[in-house]
Amino acid sequence: MAESSQRLQPAQKDHFLERMLYFQPGQLGRDQPARPHDQPLSGAYVPLHSFVARPGVGYSLPRPRTAAPVRIDSPATEVMTDLRLVTAVTISPQASVDAANQVMIDKRVRALFVVDDATRHIMGVITATDILGERPLQVAQQQDVHRGELVARDIMTGADRLEVLDLHDVARARVGDIVATLQHAGRQHALVVEVAGGAAAGAMTVCGIFSLTQIARQLGIPPGPTHDIAYTFAEIEKAIAR
Repeated sequence: MAESSQRLQPAQKDHFLERMLYFQPGQLGRDQPARPHDQPLSGAYVPLHSFVARPGVGYSLPRPRTAAPVRIDSPATEVMTDLRLVTAVTISPQASVDAANQVMIDKRVRALFVVDDATRHIMGVITATDILGERPLQVAQQQDVHRGELVARDIMTGADRLEVLDLHDVARARVGDIVATLQHAGRQHALVVEVAGGAAAGAMTVCGIFSLTQIARQLGIPPGPTHDIAYTFAEIEKAIAR
């Protein structure tokens, strides 16, 4: 058999794999430079024991874990969008209403934080209901402008009119408690805040948000044909009564 077709020796195999794994464009046929992990880490870091499967033993993937369905008496945190784990979707107060609607579609959310560009403070919240309901037309008539001239600030719910819940209270609440809170206030959303230094200090960080639509979806209630809040509450009550 020709020399070029001889089987690679172990050392040659390792060298071949190394060249393939760490090949970079323009470096074919040249020795590779030292890689960062060739240098020992500083500090008391210890490499873990590694191994390979025995001959004939393969690898398999775990079965997907099925999340437990949310119930009306489940912890409220199960239906809260935790803004400490996911990035809040924001929009400028000067953005057009149509632009806000497009952001919601692109990001697959139903509410946006309206944030001041300079201070990064939350000015309010604009929801899909605000945009797709009668509010834009009503505001346009009041301001004697065309609907297309409206911006997010015109139809948002101002921060001073938002329902605000304390994170410590939410941690002890159930889903039904949140639904009752929203129903009592006639709101579709509520913010969850962490108050630094107690309520008297007044410095609050928004760390979560509740959405009536999301709660209904997690309870297994299919989305309705309208954006009517009363309709959603009625569907939730109907589901609870089953």
